[in-house]
Amino acid sequence: MSANSKIKVTLVKSVIGTKQDHRACVRGLGLKRINHSVVLEDTPAVRGMINRVSYLVKSEVV
Repeated sequence: MSANSKIKVTLVKSVIGTKQDHRACVRGLGLKRINHSVVLEDTPAVRGMINRVSYLVKSEVV
């Protein structure tokens, strides 16, 4: 994890029927709809959010 590391996160599964706090994590990551992608800084907080909703998202290092 270098100083300028970025992670691309894509929502691949619907948030319908998921727990409220998992939906909040998805929104906190900036994802709005299926197949929507965002590029985020690689921080422990972002990694934790991705871990929590790993069954909904796909992530890759940019």
